[in-house]
Amino acid sequence: MTPRLLTIASLSLLTGTVAISTARADELKAGAAAANVPAGDDLVIGGGIGPHKFNGQEGELRASALVVQDPKGVKIALVECDVLMLERDVLDRAARRIEKATGIPFDNILINCTHTHHAPSTVKIHGYEREEAFSQLVGDKAVEAAVAANARLAPATMEFRLGEESSVGRNSRLLLSNGMIFWVGGIDDAVRPTGPFDPELPVWAFRRKDGALEAVMFNHSTHTIGSKADNVRSPGFYGVAAQELEHELGVKGAVLFFEGASGSTHNLDLKGAEMVVRIKQAVNDALAKAKPRQVDSVRAIRKEIPFKVRDFDEAKDDAAVTAYVEHKLKGNAAAAEVVTKVFRDMRKDLAPHKGEERKTWVQAVRIGDVAVVGVPAEFFTVLGQDVKRRSPFRYTYVFELANDYIGYVPDRKGHELGGYQTWTGLHSYVPPGTGEMIVDQAVSLLEDLHRDLEPATPGPK
Repeated sequence: MTPRLLTIASLSLLTGTVAISTARADELKAGAAAANVPAGDDLVIGGGIGPHKFNGQEGELRASALVVQDPKGVKIALVECDVLMLERDVLDRAARRIEKATGIPFDNILINCTHTHHAPSTVKIHGYEREEAFSQLVGDKAVEAAVAANARLAPATMEFRLGEESSVGRNSRLLLSNGMIFWVGGIDDAVRPTGPFDPELPVWAFRRKDGALEAVMFNHSTHTIGSKADNVRSPGFYGVAAQELEHELGVKGAVLFFEGASGSTHNLDLKGAEMVVRIKQAVNDALAKAKPRQVDSVRAIRKEIPFKVRDFDEAKDDAAVTAYVEHKLKGNAAAAEVVTKVFRDMRKDLAPHKGEERKTWVQAVRIGDVAVVGVPAEFFTVLGQDVKRRSPFRYTYVFELANDYIGYVPDRKGHELGGYQTWTGLHSYVPPGTGEMIVDQAVSLLEDLHRDLEPATPGPK
């Protein structure tokens, strides 16, 4: 794939000017573009417990953007980046630059990470730092893609279909016969899953007046672990599927994937190549049945909310990690020692910050009567489903790792059950109840957006 780099977009990015569309102001418009993020074999890969590197690459690591403008001229930008996750120091700066270059309001810009475990490190986590220059480059490419997408705005129609893929992934927090929650090792002692899997796969298609596809966007909720080749940099099975679909469907702008609430769901069975096949089939099936959907307006709300770093008991946390390691890694003393040390070191990093208040983002976006919610975490699937059930919109979808990263966010039951996703570390540091609080905030934003669609109540005559 070659990145869609447009001269007008590059000019806008350099000068800070806003690209002007000559299309009519009373119709829906859409534009999409992608920018390649180059990476080399010398960079540490994110997603493991310790530092490791890959040789070679499949597909592109990309920042891809979709800009939608409603008939009144209001714009939103949805951007996805093929990295594990990014924090708001990079993402806030990127969104502000997009605002300056395109005129799209900061609150109307959502930047999500696809959570591929096959790209260079973009956060300090586990046993390694973030690759600083690469992380900043991802932010730059997010801006480049959004500016290019804005320059491609043209009259379009939106088609939508709620599809399904129920075989790629499952709830991976399995209850083991000794009461522990599965993380790594064999699953021969697994009893049952402890939470749900969400098979929903919504697909949006934006089609130009000549019938050509400008953009396709889809969402699904499984950890992005798995590539077609082994030990290579990759956008992961979702990203590879998106790039192959882009070529096969002749999409002019970009095919974008947005990671759903997948903090508790993984693939435990399939090879990466097979997952690519199944995701592509599910997207194609939904596209074949997608119907035009009226989009009279778009709107977004972004809210800054407080949260705290949890208090924790060092001895209790250390005992939980040690017990699991002794159970599942007892045949590999070297690996057990590395894991135990990494978690001890992370708790040392967090200890001075116990109880510290921080701030993050929650966002809701409406495209016509279809809504998406951006949450800043590896969000447990049960929480994502709670957002969907409580939303006033019939069609609501969660984009996790959006606009920030605050670690795993389980529900209260998940915290009680324990397991890797709840062990204190740079990957998991919010207190119980944070997930439910974020759900409440997201639903409140959705209710605000939905009021725009409600008919005005006639006053007294």
